[in-house]
Amino acid sequence: MIKRMHVAVNCSDIQKSLDFYKAFFGTEPTKVRDNYAKFELDEPALHFSLNVRPFEKNGVLNHLGFQVNNTEEVLTMGERLRQTGLLLIDEMNTTCCYAVQDKVWVYDPDGNAWEIFFTKEDSEFESAGEPRDMSICCAPPSGPAAVEFNSFKKRLF
Repeated sequence: MIKRMHVAVNCSDIQKSLDFYKAFFGTEPTKVRDNYAKFELDEPALHFSLNVRPFEKNGVLNHLGFQVNNTEEVLTMGERLRQTGLLLIDEMNTTCCYAVQDKVWVYDPDGNAWEIFFTKEDSEFESAGEPRDMSICCAPPSGPAAVEFNSFKKRLF
């Protein structure tokens, strides 16, 4: 079910980070914007992204996750997480990281954000809000949110 592990890190200089990770991974990124870059590696199966963000408060780690093959897999994993009491947020058909995605989010006990996501298509905009609103992209809203997961699932199937 899982296609790739996902690691998103914050960086202060996209070009310096790109130069480093191109040499480190030995490959070119699959997407580059002025404040974002993505590498999709097959071995190891890794979806690695760089986000230009201040990291004084939150550190270098932005979030972790797993990329899956389709929306149904997001829903299946989301349902399992909801049944165990872990699922906090679902974001279906959202625009984030220059892509339209279906995703669900959880937080571990130390506050690290994890997402399960499927990328539906590329987008010209970074987030679902204003084109420059970086506060709502590539990290879930802070704190728990009400989940309308079952209502979305009923609409889909």
